[in-house]
Amino acid sequence: MPYQGEFAEYKSIRRLVENEKVKGLLGRAKERDTSQDSIPLSTLSYSDIEPSKWQPELVLAIDGSHQPVLVEKGFPGSEVGYVTVAAVLMDVAKIRELDKKRPVDPKAFRATENATSVDRAFPGCNIIIDDEQSSDASLRKALFETFNETRLFSDGETLLETYEALLGYKNQDDVKQNCPYGDNCLSVDSKYKINNGMYKCHCVKQGTLYSTDALRIHEGMVPDSTNGAMFAEIMQTIERVLVVHVLRWFERKNLLYLLTDIALVVDGPLALFGHPAGLLLPIIREIRRINEEAKKKTDGVSILLVGIEKTGFFVNHFERIDQNKNGTSGLFVPQTVALLSDEYIKKNIVFSDSMKPYGQETYFGRKFFYKTKSGARIVASLPMLDVAHEDQKRAEPDQYPRLADTLALFDQVASSRFPNALSPLISANAEAAIPMNLGSRVLEEMTKRLIKERKK
Repeated sequence: MPYQGEFAEYKSIRRLVENEKVKGLLGRAKERDTSQDSIPLSTLSYSDIEPSKWQPELVLAIDGSHQPVLVEKGFPGSEVGYVTVAAVLMDVAKIRELDKKRPVDPKAFRATENATSVDRAFPGCNIIIDDEQSSDASLRKALFETFNETRLFSDGETLLETYEALLGYKNQDDVKQNCPYGDNCLSVDSKYKINNGMYKCHCVKQGTLYSTDALRIHEGMVPDSTNGAMFAEIMQTIERVLVVHVLRWFERKNLLYLLTDIALVVDGPLALFGHPAGLLLPIIREIRRINEEAKKKTDGVSILLVGIEKTGFFVNHFERIDQNKNGTSGLFVPQTVALLSDEYIKKNIVFSDSMKPYGQETYFGRKFFYKTKSGARIVASLPMLDVAHEDQKRAEPDQYPRLADTLALFDQVASSRFPNALSPLISANAEAAIPMNLGSRVLEEMTKRLIKERKK
């Protein structure tokens, strides 16, 4: 590998081309027949599914970004993590009206979007807040405060109340974690006792505990290195809990009937990874409960919630199977959908011989591929709103709630500005994205200044 700033020359290429041993190996080589190992992808045309005439009125898109910033470089260093999660409400009905009157005044188009965001800083390695004794204790406190102080709706519950409603689905027997104080907990039984709000450890030290400790995110704190993975877990947890937060607001305001005209679009798969994955079953149960209540108000119409993947194994696989052998794309006909079974995923994308269905412990959605009318490749997942949706031995349209409406949505909001992208998520990402270079420098300078001022 070259050093940073060093560029390769052509000597090695000449040697490789002229080397007899290289030529000899290539002369003995042939492409392996993979037809026995993989299984074909079954596809459906949009017309094979009863086409939808549904047109959304509103689309709510949720996307986040995180950026670790070093306060002190070198060893052991110190770090602060910035997390921002944006929710953008797009008036798709208004956009359809404007499209009929092109050219459109940019101000009128911008008025079709309303955005709000959660913007917070979190302690990383070697950063403490207030009178806390450690970085992980500081992180736990900051996370609880974030949930307690965040609400998307002025007349709605806090994110903490939403989270604690989810926590209510967990039994004490479900908790497999130890007290956050670890060896410093003096209890004979050091297992973490779940509770709401802020409370005290049951040992004689009476250390402060938080309901958000059950997320276990603090367990990912690396004491002397960067904590990008931990900040990513915070971001994805806020994104997923916000989905439930929004749905619960509609329920509390007796507005569930409006969900027939609204789509919720989330960046990334419908899943929870890492330490917070224990929240998966509570999220599944709460979304299913709300969906059943919504169906009573909508003549049986389920909620439309979809996760969109922009990178990863599935995105790469979709790109490859859309390619001809010469590398040009176009094998997938526009408006073609492919529903993914467990067998297909394990033999073609994420190779595994596990007896467990793919994503059983992390996903609350089923994946599928769709090529829009305009040719955009979309990797998406729809929620498993019924036990029958969990049977991954098969992949049928009836296991994907509001599939036809979702495909119609993709055709309507596929972006003409960026390839394989949806306009609502582009807007949400524009609100949430932290510029990697200028943004990190600005945040670094602000962090150093504020921490320096506190020391005085």
